[in-house]
Amino acid sequence: MPRTALRICPLCEATCGLTLTIEGTTVTGARGDRDDVFSRGFICPKGAAFGQIDADPDRLRTPLVRRDGRLQEATWDEAYDAIAAAVPGLVAEYGAQSVGVVLGNPNVHTMAGALYPPLLLKTLGTRNLFTASTLDQMPKHVSSGFLFGDPLAIPVPDLDRTDFLLLLGANPVESNGSLCTAPDFPGRLKALRARGGTLVVVDPRRTRTAALADRHLAPRPGSDALLLAALAHTLLAEKLTAPGALEERVEGLGELGAALASFTPEAVAPACDLTAVEIRSLARELAAAPTAAVYGRIGSCTVEHGTLASWLVDVLNILTGNLDRPGGALFPLSATDRAPRPAGPGRGFTVGRWHSRVSGHAEAKSELPIAALAEEIETPGEGRIRTLIAIAANPVLSAPDGDRLDRALAGLDFMVSVDPYLNETSRHAHVVLPPPPPAQSAHFDFAFNAFAVRNQARYSPPAIPLEEGRMDECEIHARLILAVSGLHGAPPGAVDERVIADTLARAAADAHSPLHGTDPSEQAGRLAGRTGPERRLDMMLRLGPYELVLDDLLEAPHGIDLGPLRPRFPEVLKTRSGRIELLPDPIAAELPRLRTALADRPAALVLVGRRHLRSNNSWLHNVPALTGGSNRCTLQVHPQDAARLGLTDGGRARVAADGGSLEVPVEVTEAVRTGVVSLPHGWGHDRAGARLGVASATPGANVNQLLDGTRIDRLSGTAVLNAFPVELTPLP
Repeated sequence: MPRTALRICPLCEATCGLTLTIEGTTVTGARGDRDDVFSRGFICPKGAAFGQIDADPDRLRTPLVRRDGRLQEATWDEAYDAIAAAVPGLVAEYGAQSVGVVLGNPNVHTMAGALYPPLLLKTLGTRNLFTASTLDQMPKHVSSGFLFGDPLAIPVPDLDRTDFLLLLGANPVESNGSLCTAPDFPGRLKALRARGGTLVVVDPRRTRTAALADRHLAPRPGSDALLLAALAHTLLAEKLTAPGALEERVEGLGELGAALASFTPEAVAPACDLTAVEIRSLARELAAAPTAAVYGRIGSCTVEHGTLASWLVDVLNILTGNLDRPGGALFPLSATDRAPRPAGPGRGFTVGRWHSRVSGHAEAKSELPIAALAEEIETPGEGRIRTLIAIAANPVLSAPDGDRLDRALAGLDFMVSVDPYLNETSRHAHVVLPPPPPAQSAHFDFAFNAFAVRNQARYSPPAIPLEEGRMDECEIHARLILAVSGLHGAPPGAVDERVIADTLARAAADAHSPLHGTDPSEQAGRLAGRTGPERRLDMMLRLGPYELVLDDLLEAPHGIDLGPLRPRFPEVLKTRSGRIELLPDPIAAELPRLRTALADRPAALVLVGRRHLRSNNSWLHNVPALTGGSNRCTLQVHPQDAARLGLTDGGRARVAADGGSLEVPVEVTEAVRTGVVSLPHGWGHDRAGARLGVASATPGANVNQLLDGTRIDRLSGTAVLNAFPVELTPLP
């Protein structure tokens, strides 16, 4: 008889609740959980395809170990024996900095990815950390760190209560949202307009999100920071600022006007390819709205001035008094966040505490730019990366110049990949450790609850028992930590128990902790949970702000609603001053470079990426239900540009840029503005040795191969993946 089980979807940031239909040990269907406290039954095509994703025959079932130059199936013990025999010795010979760690996007979609990589890094002692953040949201972390003293203090738009929403470089109707966890983002946007609110979308493409808007502005790509600076200038020049209660918490407000004096609407308009009237009107509307929120995402982050754009998003929210107030942009409070403590100055935030060995790139949030990974492997000398641990990462497709990185990976002394697939990156590994399918894993959203538009907590135990021969993903990580630390063979549960003991000891000594003054051993004995990760979750809930325990979540399978977002100042502020530092020195020092962009001669043609509802970066291309339709790797070109260049719909073109050239199919469409072409990110499944049967049948082209990695947002180290110049040539 079929049965049902509840599961939080781990396939994008919306974190929707699913009801799975299961026959035996197979997921045969998935629908939205109508009783889920957060998603209320919403489901997208990715969630509906959960069963195909879970049962993908190309998923690895056993570890792979390289023998005689070939990856061959092995037992788990053989895999960890190989790691333990190689990694500690290489570290002893070449030092901790000879090890690099790469964390991919899927890490934040799993419990294991949240709980164990920090322990792995601490164990290894390396500073060579590279993650998908420097291909995505690092500018927002850096700007939030400068403004609020905490790079994780990222405000999200209060979608359900705002009267005016300004979206830049975001297409949540197809991405389902990012750094803004909101199931049914399209429905929330429609509800905004239905209650009389206004939606303005700024995007060079006519996206499905733009089609919902009251107004769509299509500026020149890469000009987001200039446009935002002009909006802020207008608010200041026309005395439209109304910071309200924020004013006493802000320093630098008086200096901001002088810093932005050059960015008048008239000066900015040509560079943005908008009119000064449009810019002024938008600023006035923003100021006049009863409540408003400005929200910028990947299109405004992965450009040359991504950190400045991210900073200016919050500057506008501050100037209009909409930061940290209902209907504006607020800071979520996750159930596993620390319990609130008295407000006061913090340690602040800085970048550049260390630099990359070869090009001297500054560290940001303890990470180095992933665009620098290849040179750190290739370049001889002390500290060269010889050992690499890649966890749920496919940088050969997701980072600039995958061909160079592909060659560099082949020269490593040793590589470990934790990945369910043999993909374009993991094919270079000496050991591949495959996690089980998602239905066989427990789930709690440690990362995304911190960006949710409503506070809530939900936990999913495994929907299907762990299949014989597979290993739980958390145990895979724990055993990896033991293998690289010289403790190979110790019980994997020892990793969790050590974390629990250390955390409870710190909590007992912390005067502001709910467990202050208690006996750590006694508190450890009270923890519930069948596994180490469950015990750690229970501990984090007990140390959190809502007095929850794991049993509360187990007894509420549809989740616990913790209420709407609420103001959190001043507890959020961790700057050295204890205030919002509106014009931090690194930002002020970067503004002259932005001023030079006012006089730049724009390229005739620039390229931007795009999102697909049925895809997620370089993964999910191997699922039949998610292929075809609009999920295609085509070069979108405006009809006027196509006619000028001799391109035809369905024909082919060569597109060339800094890093090389690609041959791609052409799609002539008015969805892009003139002077802009669009090619989606994450394709290029045509490398020998990967085992992705569906994806390799329609491999597409790797847009990041057009980049050589030299275009980087200086403040955050984020690769410029959008708004870079290209040249097109028609092919026969």
